[in-house]
Amino acid sequence: MPTGAKIQEVESLKARLTGVKAAVLTEYRGLTVQQLSELRKQLRTVAAEYKVVKNRLARRALQGSPLDGLGPHLKGPTGLVISKQDPVAVAKALQAFAKTNQALTIKMGYVEGHVLPPAEIKALADLPSKDALRAQLAGAIQGPLARLVGLLTAPHRELLYILQQRGKGAAG
Repeated sequence: MPTGAKIQEVESLKARLTGVKAAVLTEYRGLTVQQLSELRKQLRTVAAEYKVVKNRLARRALQGSPLDGLGPHLKGPTGLVISKQDPVAVAKALQAFAKTNQALTIKMGYVEGHVLPPAEIKALADLPSKDALRAQLAGAIQGPLARLVGLLTAPHRELLYILQQRGKGAAG
């Protein structure tokens, strides 16, 4: 590849890496073209992309960026997952694909400013989704509030009950 094309490829990768929330290095050795296509399709559903990269050019693109810590792990056939949205969704998609395709290996990851080993990417995949966490938080907030409302309305309910009983006693 001519030098100009290599420079353009490095600049293109730098532009893609700007503002990423998650980036994961994978080894795809042993995966078929069809399996890689399926992986790309699954990652697109979570707003992520998968790109096979040349290690030397990727190292240059990472230099001086927050993702620089991934550089030493660019060895062997490398695929790069990039997402500017939910890192947990990316980890879940990779984990789901890796369960059915053991040839995919996670080398290292970057999530919102932190370089993470494969075990932590797996732990991230085991977290509940944002919607599930929001539901848990809403339930945790709603429970005590509902009890508080019950306590605050109890005297009024009791007074109403007493008045109703008196009204029945006076009518009878």
